[in-house]
Amino acid sequence: MKQESLLTPDLAHNMRLVGYSDQGGRSDGVQLMVHRGYAYIGHMFSKGFSVVDVRDPQSPKTVAYVPAPPNTWNIHLQTHDDLLLVINAKDLFAAPEFQDEREYYQGALGRKVGTAQAPSTSRNWRAGLAVYDISQGDTPREIGFMPIEGGGVHRLWYVGGRWAYASALIDGFSDYVFITIDMSDPTRPREAGRFWLPGMNVAAGETPSWDASRRYGLHHPIVHGNVAYCAWRDAGLVVLDVADRSRPRLLAHRNWSPPFGGGTHNCLPLPDRDLLVVLDEAVLDHQEDGEKFIWMFDVREPSNPVSISTFPTPREADYRSKPGHFGPHNLHENRPGSFVSSELIFTTYQNAGVRVFDIRDAFRPIEVGAFVPSQPEKLMDHRPNRAKVIQSSDVFVDSGGLIYSTDYNGGLYILEFGGLR
Repeated sequence: MKQESLLTPDLAHNMRLVGYSDQGGRSDGVQLMVHRGYAYIGHMFSKGFSVVDVRDPQSPKTVAYVPAPPNTWNIHLQTHDDLLLVINAKDLFAAPEFQDEREYYQGALGRKVGTAQAPSTSRNWRAGLAVYDISQGDTPREIGFMPIEGGGVHRLWYVGGRWAYASALIDGFSDYVFITIDMSDPTRPREAGRFWLPGMNVAAGETPSWDASRRYGLHHPIVHGNVAYCAWRDAGLVVLDVADRSRPRLLAHRNWSPPFGGGTHNCLPLPDRDLLVVLDEAVLDHQEDGEKFIWMFDVREPSNPVSISTFPTPREADYRSKPGHFGPHNLHENRPGSFVSSELIFTTYQNAGVRVFDIRDAFRPIEVGAFVPSQPEKLMDHRPNRAKVIQSSDVFVDSGGLIYSTDYNGGLYILEFGGLR
């Protein structure tokens, strides 16, 4: 546990700290799922994933650590019932070619990794999707694996049933593409269909129409019914009809980069209001990639999404001058079984912590809560020239309203929101 002074936040507005965990000394975290009293946390730099018992949120306890295979990362994962799905992909932030993070966020990733060219026989990482049995919550047991010929899987969407959805870096493609995954037999998941933007299929001779400095690759989809809302990084928003999981088809594509900086990371549908919240990730220090926004779209007509507002940017401190990234990174995705709201949006802002927004007026989102942790105890980011600074990464809100947030350096924070006033 940190010293008490280090648990005093730099800012707390309408939010308070309930509990904290350094995740067994592996205090770097990316995506987390809270499921049946356990938090499952993918690591960015410590490899593998950890399990934290949060049944007593004031005293969370790390109960398991599952190491990743060599040269592989497990940064993203999903839970449902007795299953935990964990991505396996090349550990890019450990690779020499990506020690300058600009190289990761610019240009065709597949060309840099080597998967867009002829398949290599010398790959030293595990690529695909691992499936774990978590009927014993503190003892994940791998029961299935779907291999990917290429760089691997980046991020998933799975809320039970037959179908999962993911972004995958596959041999012959310039960057991550959309795939559907048949989970009818969890011990043998298999790819069922795929979609890519024209120009991405290098092996088929397609030529990109965008500037070579752009990252036209899928971050991940969120699926509601037969519609997949896809965050396609510098290509913006892609909406797919997935009624036929073997043949996804394009409904709409909207891109606002340029003039804005790109990096689209989440596309969260709010079906009861015909709204879509779209978040652009800040990927460089000091807003070198421009000020990034969270956008509100009207999607009453799915084939014609219309932007109607942006969320306010935190202004109470000079976060742009602070070390690290300043701007949106992730948001709570309203998973079934978690806290589901079409009036409150929970987000992470990296060096500006965790933020809560009231969107009852969709044309005028208002910040109603903020929590900025203090400087982390140690630096987990092993890349050169990185600062010891908070980088709030992911946020998950459980059905009771408790907020869980990971950090690249700082561990797991369990928070409480004071509510709308």
